[in-house]
Amino acid sequence: MRTLLILLIFVASSAIAAEPFVSGVTVGKRPGPYSFLVATGPQRGQPTCYICEQKEKPAVVVFVRTLSEPLGKLLGKLDAQATAKKDDGFKVWMTQLTDNADLEPLAKWGQKQGLKNIPIGAFEDTDGPPAYALHRDADITVMLFVREKVTANFAFKSGELNDAKIAKVLEALPKLFEKK
Repeated sequence: MRTLLILLIFVASSAIAAEPFVSGVTVGKRPGPYSFLVATGPQRGQPTCYICEQKEKPAVVVFVRTLSEPLGKLLGKLDAQATAKKDDGFKVWMTQLTDNADLEPLAKWGQKQGLKNIPIGAFEDTDGPPAYALHRDADITVMLFVREKVTANFAFKSGELNDAKIAKVLEALPKLFEKK
């Protein structure tokens, strides 16, 4: 009896551990509008809602809690895609979740990463926009959407983002440009 109980606990804990880590709007659902303070580009210092502007156009929003080298690498690759797909109305932006929207260090970080086409800014709440259901343990949440529907969603805990996971995010981009 005891062996059976231990086996059941092991199987149950393995099943729980195998569940995917989820953060953000579910694939197939509509991302709601939210405004954040933009730290870079022509809208610097202004509250902006890119979700509102994109509507049917393809987009990627990256929510972050901490700035890191792997994040800079991901954004650099997305920046190149934003440049290449500009004529398709493609937009990428990054929103840092913070209690203190000090835009100057954020702008300097973006400049250091060499970002040219990705606006970055701050949302003054570490939980993020309420409708987005961002997981508290998600250091980075990446959502791709087009035609007002999320097509892919990636969540990474602190230290998890690496080259292989960046490649997975980039592999999901072509779906944004499929003709329906």
